[in-house]
Amino acid sequence: MTCSAPALDRVFFDLGPFTVYWYGVIIAAGAFLGLWLATRESDRLGLNKELFVDLIVFAIPIAIISARLYYVIFEWERYSGAPWWDVFAIWEGGIAIHGALIGSVVTAVIFARAKKVSFWQLADIAAPSLILGQAIGRWGNFMNQEAHGGPVSQAAYDNFLQYLPDFIMNQMCIGGIMYHPTFLYESLWNILGLVFLLIFRRYNPRRGEVFLSYVIWYSVGRFFIEGMRTDSLYIAGSLRTAQAISIVLVIVGILLIIYRRKSGQANKHYNGKKA
Repeated sequence: MTCSAPALDRVFFDLGPFTVYWYGVIIAAGAFLGLWLATRESDRLGLNKELFVDLIVFAIPIAIISARLYYVIFEWERYSGAPWWDVFAIWEGGIAIHGALIGSVVTAVIFARAKKVSFWQLADIAAPSLILGQAIGRWGNFMNQEAHGGPVSQAAYDNFLQYLPDFIMNQMCIGGIMYHPTFLYESLWNILGLVFLLIFRRYNPRRGEVFLSYVIWYSVGRFFIEGMRTDSLYIAGSLRTAQAISIVLVIVGILLIIYRRKSGQANKHYNGKKA
């Protein structure tokens, strides 16, 4: 479907040679809201809420580095012939959530051991914050006109997309073609996931199962939405990296829930009381 609409300005503000992009502002907003949510919950559970402040000091930069490294590795052909500084141009987009998740989990495991606290307890508290940050962060992709799907057909627009706000569909008008706002689909899926996790933890599940439910929920949605995108990373041929990893994460998440219950490792509830 053809269209005609100007793109939104990607720059938040300029201060001399220093430029701040909407992408970075939105990612930072998601991180700070996630931290606020986690510190409130840790305080409610009687934990030192400064734990998450200390954790995020390490987790955010490591997550950004690992997210970018993950993306560059799978897009090496693109960067191998480009100027070396392009590798660091994250304001242009090109960070992978799965890479950020790997970096965050490794950091949290090491942090939990150093602080002598339960990794699973930290992970459970952080799970709603993670999916909230992802829901907000996708709007950074919106400002960059990336993470979108294929071209919109007239039928799809008439049946559904015409009811979305104009500013969304106008931003999805790229090069005179209107594309599916898959960033929005994933953001909405993550918001539903946030609601689910906030309700689920009220029922005091076994420790670790809020985080593992987050992994499963996010991965299911990512698998289907990834199939609609046009900027996917590929392992080989037509096999999309994010879809393959999503399948693995769903399987691992389910198996870990079963294993931890049968082995007695999930012998505490979310609130710390014994099962």
